[in-house]
Amino acid sequence: MMYFARWKQAAILAVCLFGVLVTLPNLLPRAAFPDWFPVRQVNLGLDLRGGSYLLLEVDTNGLLRERLEQLVEGARRGLNQANPRIGYTGLRAEPEQRRISLRVTDPAQREAAQRIIRELGQEVQLGAGQRAQDIEVTINADGLLVALVTEAGLRAKASAAVEQSIEIVRRRIDETGVVEALIARQGQNRILVQLPGVDDPDRIKQLLGRTARMTFHLLDETANLQAASPPPGVMFLPADQGEQRYAVRRRIEVDGASLTDARAGQDSRSGEWVVNFTFDSVGTRRFADVTRQNVGRPFAIVLDDKVITAPNIREPITGGRGQISGNFTVRSANDLAVLLRAGALPAPLTVIEERTVGPELGADAIRAGIISLAVGTAFVFLYMGFAYGLFGWFANIALLLNIVFIVSFLSLLEATLTLPGIAGMVLTLGTALDANILINERIREEVKNGRSPINALEAGYTKASGTILDSNLTNLIAMGCLYAFGSGPVKGFAVTVAIGTIIQMWTATVLTRLLVVWWYRWRRPKELPVVEKPRMSLRERLARPLFRLCPDVTRIAFMRGAVAGLVVSGVLSAASLLGAFYPGLEKGIDFRGGIIMEARTTGPADLGALRGAASALNVGDVGIQQFGDAQTVLLRLPVPAQEAQVQIVVNQVRAALEAAAPGIRILRVEAVGNRISDELFTGGMIALGISLFAMLLYIWFRFEWQFGIAAIVTLILDTTKTIGFMVLFQIEFNLTTIAAILTVIGFSANDKVVVFDRMRENLRKYKQMPLEQLVDLSINETLNRSLGTSMTLLLSTLPLALFGGDALSGFAWVMLFGIFISASSSVFIAAPIVLFSGRNRLRRGEPGAAGAVASQPGG
Repeated sequence: MMYFARWKQAAILAVCLFGVLVTLPNLLPRAAFPDWFPVRQVNLGLDLRGGSYLLLEVDTNGLLRERLEQLVEGARRGLNQANPRIGYTGLRAEPEQRRISLRVTDPAQREAAQRIIRELGQEVQLGAGQRAQDIEVTINADGLLVALVTEAGLRAKASAAVEQSIEIVRRRIDETGVVEALIARQGQNRILVQLPGVDDPDRIKQLLGRTARMTFHLLDETANLQAASPPPGVMFLPADQGEQRYAVRRRIEVDGASLTDARAGQDSRSGEWVVNFTFDSVGTRRFADVTRQNVGRPFAIVLDDKVITAPNIREPITGGRGQISGNFTVRSANDLAVLLRAGALPAPLTVIEERTVGPELGADAIRAGIISLAVGTAFVFLYMGFAYGLFGWFANIALLLNIVFIVSFLSLLEATLTLPGIAGMVLTLGTALDANILINERIREEVKNGRSPINALEAGYTKASGTILDSNLTNLIAMGCLYAFGSGPVKGFAVTVAIGTIIQMWTATVLTRLLVVWWYRWRRPKELPVVEKPRMSLRERLARPLFRLCPDVTRIAFMRGAVAGLVVSGVLSAASLLGAFYPGLEKGIDFRGGIIMEARTTGPADLGALRGAASALNVGDVGIQQFGDAQTVLLRLPVPAQEAQVQIVVNQVRAALEAAAPGIRILRVEAVGNRISDELFTGGMIALGISLFAMLLYIWFRFEWQFGIAAIVTLILDTTKTIGFMVLFQIEFNLTTIAAILTVIGFSANDKVVVFDRMRENLRKYKQMPLEQLVDLSINETLNRSLGTSMTLLLSTLPLALFGGDALSGFAWVMLFGIFISASSSVFIAAPIVLFSGRNRLRRGEPGAAGAVASQPGG
């Protein structure tokens, strides 16, 4: 273990150099590198550089309605045009049952009717090269004919619609000039859009929210526009502007899909803004035929079920060019041209989640993250150096490289660093030193037992390696669950912590060992600088520990308070559970839905005027409060009953605030619909449940079942008390605090694994010792390690609470409480459960205490 071949040393140094070289490009802007240079950098998330996050949902119900309308119109036309005409009654669409139905009046024509309807089917791709019709046509003995849209057909259409929508969304956003936009599919029918640098996404939301399906129809001039319902084959559509209504034939004469170009321009005669369009060859031919056959009749241009204009056809139009007029402004004409060039969406899109951060707030977040990271690093460096001397400074070098490796890994992945990701890096400062503390405490223990320096180093690294692996795997389990069921920036936190955990296992067990080997070969010391001496020179003071959190040898009888610890813990957990239901957790916007807007005025904010302006909109109870300084306010609004109304409410409130306080700047907007909030809450609860279950399985596999039961019961009690803390201090329960709870679970399991590992070792070492004394001995032996790791975590988390800002304060305070709870529960909950459940299994026929005392080391 304490020998490194030359090639191994070279390989370790090469890895360190590679990490530094990969990290360095992040110190310069991307534009500083030539195009041919293969630079990889960490991308800043929207919460750090500002921008908008939109989650869009494709309305697959609209696809079904449109398909059924096509079938109804196709059936009507096909049966009426058949020779001889096929008589029928009761033709209607039934969306709830995904079908259309009609009754054929003549039994002799049933087979012909079935054949005509079957020809309306469309072939869809089912996968693996299989194709099938999207409808099933049946007819019964009474002449009832049913055309059912199959589940597979609808699913294939929905999947194709999402893919097509992604491409159209990309084209529309590219037309607006937004650079580095991210458009990706999420789940079955959702599209994720990230727009860096866009702090007012209103125009883009309007562009994305319009289907832009343009069609050309003839009008039915004989229809009674005052009738309650249109005649068959006709639909009543409103005008795009004004109150006029048109009787539009359902038959599409020319489809907007045949357009090849659309540009905004000004009419040469009137000077008004118009949109000039051009058809492809198919559209040109069809447009010419229709206009030639219907001279003198009105011809409607329909966009998204609204009639833009309906001019009379004066003469055949054979050139394939046309013009759309309709009281356009320069912006609305350009927007319509963008929509027509990009193509029509196959189904409507709804914004179901929006998170927008202005660049000003992003800069504040970066500043808060850097300060937290710098202060946390300083705290942890000083603690390790003073508490563990030279070996602590070696650990600090490894910690510094640990941060470099995290950045280099994120750079290679071209990952996105978010504010929770920075919190993960700060937190890694504490967890990364856990392995070094384990090793240093082991080395110190072996020195105390009289081993030679080289043997103490060998035993320290060897005996600690298994515990390091076990304790860090529990943390990886928690982060894996968070990544699998988390959302957005919280996933960045999970990735950062997981990468840091894996790297620190290598830096602690390999890199610091190499530094120690180099030092040992250079100095050939007669004793290791791990124990304090009464009189030390300045040089020795810097090399040896200056203080200990507790004495090396303690004989605290923790198990005398076992019953009291379990009772107090049970009472606190029961009270916490009651508090979770009444008064209940303060759910954040992630889990309850709603709208949050953070704004900054030019002077001290007039809360009354702002509240009055927002309340006048009648959008529900409006909560407004000062947020930080006197110029910053936070508004909370309930989520509208219909998700489609969320964006309308956001735009109305934004306009009302700008009218009430001219010059106001919207720093942040978060809008989460009810379905999204329910999904996020369910995902968070699943992550907690699976994390606890996975840790139970792992600890049960690695240890005896008593340890597994003790661990899972303790973790549940730790979780409930953490929730009680959140209820007591009204800390928001959101995705960020879920991340904190999962991190607490990982750390708590880590701490228990260390104590359990020492218990297991002592069970083999002291076969005659009563279990109660053995449990006390194991806790006392690992006390410095447990307190040391808790201290490094506390020192790295405290700056987040002090300097991390409002976005991370809830996370930090939950972490600080969890550190305290986890450290105490290992002693007063987990250990007593092992004692009571293992008294007759881990120790059979315990001997008297006198024989046990003689076996105890240090007695």
